[in-house]
Amino acid sequence: MTPLLPPLRVDLEKLIGLKGGIFNISALQTRGRSITQDHLANYNPVSSYEADRSTRLFELWYRQLLFDGKLGIKIGQQNLESEFMLTNYGGLFLNSNFGWPMAPSVNLYSGGPSWPLASPALRVRYHVTHAFTVLAAVADDNPPGNRYNAFTIQNGGNMADQTNQVTHDGSGTRFNTSSGALLIGELHYTLNRQPEDLSDATKDPGLPGIYKLGGFYDTGKFPDYRYNTRDQLMGKNGGFPRWDRGNWMVYAVVDQMVWRPSYKSDRSLGIFVRATGNSGDRNMVSFAADAGLNLKAPFSGRPNDTVGIGWGVGRSSSGWRRYNRTANTLVPGDENHLEITYQAEVRPWLVVQPDFQEIWNPMGGKADPRYPASSRRIGNETIFGLHTSVTF
Repeated sequence: MTPLLPPLRVDLEKLIGLKGGIFNISALQTRGRSITQDHLANYNPVSSYEADRSTRLFELWYRQLLFDGKLGIKIGQQNLESEFMLTNYGGLFLNSNFGWPMAPSVNLYSGGPSWPLASPALRVRYHVTHAFTVLAAVADDNPPGNRYNAFTIQNGGNMADQTNQVTHDGSGTRFNTSSGALLIGELHYTLNRQPEDLSDATKDPGLPGIYKLGGFYDTGKFPDYRYNTRDQLMGKNGGFPRWDRGNWMVYAVVDQMVWRPSYKSDRSLGIFVRATGNSGDRNMVSFAADAGLNLKAPFSGRPNDTVGIGWGVGRSSSGWRRYNRTANTLVPGDENHLEITYQAEVRPWLVVQPDFQEIWNPMGGKADPRYPASSRRIGNETIFGLHTSVTF
């Protein structure tokens, strides 16, 4: 269970007359255990609400709008997942892969500045035109200050805290700035931007969509999956991994409504597609993609319900495969995930969401730890869940 403690958000225009100024502070308290970490061994958790147990500061930032709102600057401790690599339609699903994508989740230290972790950051958003927006940020790349990022080849870290969310900083107040910087940027193109209230529209504004191209570069050092410090193959000769400077990823995101009976109708069908790509020598996943569709108001009299189906795949990197091949262990391949979910508004304050997931080839075919003397892989996994949201 991971409740977001009541955030404090102060509108400085109302408080002291500073137009466009917002101050925000929030905290998390997480209890329970992670089903993925304890039992499933997937690349990314089957629920974006999974987190290690802690009570921590989450975000602490100040945002200022300038030039009639065209330019926005935010500074302070931030969760970049809420703004970058975001697919709006993918937000319906519970599997973490549809939120912060698989590749940065397993390749960056502790997944980078993404929920439930945040980092000191400076974010800039600039609306170039009505259709084009530039979003960029520089942030600490390692929120809790981890020393390890590849357990198998480094043979270190805290296996009870595999994501390293709490080992070095369980309070969210470390404000680490000593490892590296994460530089990230996106270009947005908005198609058929909708008016704030469609009921007041006098003509059909068209089917809305948003298209994004982006990428990041991490200036930190990452352990090489291929070579040790003597430039020998790690899998064959062992030793300590060579440290490689820098890491990068590029990505593209599409959110597009493809059908609605009329522009004032509650019912609509939307699709999303997202793909990421990066190098394979210092990363566990080198390619990942997600896609799906959402049907809003699927039944008459249920205007706020949504049903969705989503699929995704993550490709084990060439370096990770080579390490296992030379170590004469099981060579990983692709992990696939499927999710079918229905979000129902039972009451204006109560939303219930039954969920079904299927995972094929977890972690690309990881060896089953229950059978250490065999070459048996972890089997496919079926997950049933129910998420409830209560708003006071």
